[in-house]
Amino acid sequence: MDFGVTSKLWEYGIGSRTSAMTEKNIDGSFAEIAAAKVAEKVADKGYAAGMSFKDMWQTRFPGAYYHIMDGNKIPQSVWDRNDFPMEKFFQDDVDESVLNWEPAGAMPSATGSQVQSRWNSVSGEKSIIVPTKLEEKMKNDPELAKRVMANVEKFITTYSATSVRPGRVCSWLISLDENGEIEKFRVTGSGGNISGPTEAEQRQFEAEQAAKKKRREKYAKLNEESSLKRKMLEQDIDRRYYKSSVARHNAYNAYEKSIVEI
Repeated sequence: MDFGVTSKLWEYGIGSRTSAMTEKNIDGSFAEIAAAKVAEKVADKGYAAGMSFKDMWQTRFPGAYYHIMDGNKIPQSVWDRNDFPMEKFFQDDVDESVLNWEPAGAMPSATGSQVQSRWNSVSGEKSIIVPTKLEEKMKNDPELAKRVMANVEKFITTYSATSVRPGRVCSWLISLDENGEIEKFRVTGSGGNISGPTEAEQRQFEAEQAAKKKRREKYAKLNEESSLKRKMLEQDIDRRYYKSSVARHNAYNAYEKSIVEI
C-alpha cells in the first residue's frame, strides 16, 4: 500500500506516530551523516558548460519529466489533497487546466483503492514544475541553473537518506518558485515500511523557506536602495559638470572680452 507525502500533509495509515518517531530517533544519526556525505558529492557534481537546467535534470534523472508552467497557481490546500491529480504531471504533455483543478467533495482516504491506484501508476518517477520566469532567468544565467539543480538534487538526496524507509520506491513531484527555491513538493512511496517526516521536520522546512524569502526581500530592498543612490549620484555628477561647464564658458567669454577691449 502506498502513502503520499506532501510538503504540508503527511498520512501514515499504519502504526502510530510515536513508534515511527522512535524508529527515526534510532536511525537519525546514521541517516543524517549519510545524507551529509551524499550532499557533498552532489555539490561537487559537474555539468557541461552551458547545459540547460532541463538537460541537467534529465541527465541526472533519466526519464524524469520537465514542465514549464506556473505551479504557484495551485493553492497549497489543493496540492495537499489525496485526490489532487498529481499523476498528470508524470507525462510529457500536461493540460494547464490542472493548475485550476478544484475538489468536488470531501478528501478521500489515502488508503482508498482509487487513490492507491493513481499513486501506484507513477511509482519511482520524478517530475518538476518550473515557472516561466525562472526558465527565462536560467536560460540567460547558466550559473543560476547550476545552483538550482544543486539545490533540487541535494533536497532529493537528503530527504531520501533521512525520511524514506529502506525498500520504499518513491515518486517525486517538485514545484519551484520564480527564484528557483522549492515551493511545494509531493513524495509518494510504495513498498518497504510506511514512513513520513515528523512535524518538527516539516516546521524546519517551512522555517527555512520563510527565511530564504525574507533574505530575498532584504536583498531586493538593498538593490533598490543601491540603484536609487547610484541614480542620485549620477544626477549630482551631471549637475556639478553642468555648473563647471557654465563657469568655464563664462570665464572664457570674459577672457575674450578683455582681450578685445585691450
